[in-house]
Amino acid sequence: MEIVKGSGVVPGELLAKVNSPADLKKLNENQLEQFCKELRQYIIDIVSTKGGHFGASLGVVELTTAIHYVYNTPYDQLVWDVGHQAYGHKIITGRKNLFHTNRIYKGISGFPKRSESEYDTFGVGHSSTSIGAALGMAVASKYNNIKDKQHIAVIGDGSMTAGMAFEALNHAGSANANILVVLNDNCMSIDPNVGALRDYLTDITTSHTYNKTKDKVWELLGKISKFGPNAQEIASKIENAVKTSLLNQSNLFESLKFRYFGPIDGHDVERLTKIMRDLKDIPGPKILHVLTQKGKGYQFSEEGNPTIWHAPGLFNKDTGEIIKVIPTSPQPPKYQDVFGHTIVELAELNKKIMGVTPAMPSGCSLNIMMKAMPDRAFDVGIAEQHAVTFSAGLATQGLVPFCNIYSSFMQRAYDQVVHDVALQNLKVIFCLDRGGLAGADGPTHHGAFDITYFRCIPNMIVSAPMNEEELRNLMFTAQLDETPGCFSIRYPRGNGVMVDWKTPFQKIEVGKGRKLKDGKEIAILSLGHPGNFAANAITKLEEEGITVGHYDLRFAKPLDEAMLHEVFSKYKKVITLEDGCIMGGVGSAILEFMADNGYVSQVKRMGIPDRFIEHGEPIELYEECGFSPVQIYIEVKEMLAEKKKALVG
Repeated sequence: MEIVKGSGVVPGELLAKVNSPADLKKLNENQLEQFCKELRQYIIDIVSTKGGHFGASLGVVELTTAIHYVYNTPYDQLVWDVGHQAYGHKIITGRKNLFHTNRIYKGISGFPKRSESEYDTFGVGHSSTSIGAALGMAVASKYNNIKDKQHIAVIGDGSMTAGMAFEALNHAGSANANILVVLNDNCMSIDPNVGALRDYLTDITTSHTYNKTKDKVWELLGKISKFGPNAQEIASKIENAVKTSLLNQSNLFESLKFRYFGPIDGHDVERLTKIMRDLKDIPGPKILHVLTQKGKGYQFSEEGNPTIWHAPGLFNKDTGEIIKVIPTSPQPPKYQDVFGHTIVELAELNKKIMGVTPAMPSGCSLNIMMKAMPDRAFDVGIAEQHAVTFSAGLATQGLVPFCNIYSSFMQRAYDQVVHDVALQNLKVIFCLDRGGLAGADGPTHHGAFDITYFRCIPNMIVSAPMNEEELRNLMFTAQLDETPGCFSIRYPRGNGVMVDWKTPFQKIEVGKGRKLKDGKEIAILSLGHPGNFAANAITKLEEEGITVGHYDLRFAKPLDEAMLHEVFSKYKKVITLEDGCIMGGVGSAILEFMADNGYVSQVKRMGIPDRFIEHGEPIELYEECGFSPVQIYIEVKEMLAEKKKALVG
């Protein structure tokens, strides 16, 4: 048996032989079921000790195997949606020996990534992009007169709720390109799916009349390539017969000019391979509807809460016990939980408050409000644009929506923020979870840009709390009647810094920062959670007799100009600190203030540099970007040393 270097995991006999789809094709079809068992076990063995997304990849083991067994990847273009489910794909396509480095700093990405492998045809991480990308590839093949290339998009039923998926389906039906959309239907995204599409897919899967008729037609369409010159005429007659026999059992996908096949068992690998072979011979846009179970093949995820097993962290694979480090003393809460509990407190005081999230109720902790006040909290599905405009609609009627969207996902709804909220100066409170560097999820999930892209919008207030108490008070301030228009509050993933965080609400004056510490020669202006990094560095500097001024800006817009006049009148050396991109961020806002007011000081901006940052532990990424507590300490020392050197010179 081969032992994969660095992982200590022994792959099964068949999996040990497979390092590429070409190797997979050497197996007999009757060996595929055993191969899938070994692949599934390998994912369990690695993820249980290394962490990562879990349930989604277990659910598509058979589907992944069948695709690579039947299709000629990477020549045939395979596009995964989101990519949580692509672990089996990575293992089959040459990354088995690297899989233990998944999501680890300098290791392989947790998502498909074009620069990582030729089999990763499209970089993903956000939902609902697969159909559009695969359609672009298919149209390019058609334009280049390449007739034998296949284009496959694998998309979950949760991702199908986003507008992008429907836009691509609408285009694909009229483009008549050679594309297969595999609808992986497991009734889940991260949390259980919501909405009419979920109900519609349930109707399809439970309709005996529909499925019985489709099964009869399946065999005929699957053999269409054998019909000879009359194939198109026969196919047309078959399709008309389907429509006639189904009467009112209409199909959404067929109305979009897709040929619909299914639903079928997504865990029957032999039938999947047979069906996919048949589909290769059917031209044009097609949808294969497969039914899968998230966490399939692992007892504890099958029987447990699928949301928890989406990304459980480390766990005991034999007992299903999720391994948690039990602290010896009380720990600060996660910022998301502070939001979740605080919005319930505020909603009890203010009957106008509503909660909105696009498919992330557990991720942002709005599920706390959904349980306590189900008529006032809404999961709108994976639909960030709709979440924003829906919130705007609530605001027009005098309600006060808290629209909670991850920072990197808010990028998808930027036009709605500008056009539907800010332009109309509506009172919508945007709570941007995962602001800053998001850790192991990497560049698709880092919230690097929100300070910059919100700061330039008229009527928008841009704020960031340094701790849990500040988050509560900013939320309290934002919902007050006297607080103007649209208000954004951004905070990071993970824990805060206060154990006793549930303090009485206090109003914060909009645009008012706070001086935390006086200094002599140099001052640090921080925004948000990184202010704690500055505080740590300042403590160490004070031990060496160096006093540093520290100001918590609180707001990137509007700036506390009175406080800035004080800073630049006193200090000739200033550091700005933010967990966001330096280009156009709060450091840039400070430089603009200096230029507008004629100040001349040496300013060092610390934040996320002008490049995409890869995945890793937060502290590793802070160090790479140059604003960890140690690097702040070093920067202060270097700036002061430059002054001493100049005086000596």
